[in-house]
Amino acid sequence: MDYMKPLIIFDLDGTLVDSKQDLCASVNHVRFHFGLDPLAEEAIAGLIGDGAHAMIRRTLEGLATDHSVEEGLHLFLRYYRDHMLDESRLYPGVKETLDSLAYCGLAVLTNKPYLFSCAMLDGLGIYDRFSAVYGGNSFRQKKPDPIGIFQIIADTGANAERTWMVGDSSVDVMAGRNAGVTTCGVTYGYAADTFEEFPPDHAIDRIHELEMLVRG
Repeated sequence: MDYMKPLIIFDLDGTLVDSKQDLCASVNHVRFHFGLDPLAEEAIAGLIGDGAHAMIRRTLEGLATDHSVEEGLHLFLRYYRDHMLDESRLYPGVKETLDSLAYCGLAVLTNKPYLFSCAMLDGLGIYDRFSAVYGGNSFRQKKPDPIGIFQIIADTGANAERTWMVGDSSVDVMAGRNAGVTTCGVTYGYAADTFEEFPPDHAIDRIHELEMLVRG
């Protein structure tokens, strides 16, 4: 990759893909197994962002033990693998924005498991847009640790000064800060309220606004 080109690293859930309904159904599948009442879709936003293991620990509430979390995680992953594309859709303008940014290096860094991330991107028809995809189990540490950003920069030969981390939560902002790259928060995602404590360098209400920012 030409090191003068911008590199844009995207989060997945809540940034490129609205996956809340399928995540909610999968979480409630686990809760039903443990005799817990189902959660409303709006409540799922507070569970997403730190990876599946942390999400299941949170959803089990007072029932969470090492054993129950592992059991719940197995149930969740098995169910979600079969249903993750039932209702999940790209946010409006994502394909068009990726096309308009084709002159950049494009990558995905998510705390979602790697194989699930690839399957989702492929199923929604945008996997081939990205030169690198890494998931929550690709490294020893998840976001907000910057290891994934550093790896993508190394993979692509990009310049950190021209690298962007785009996401919908403070986890993405902190990862970008820790890596010393520019951060952009999307306000339409699941955890825009977390930007109050950890404000990104830029905030956009629609994904297509990103192109103008990057072109500067």
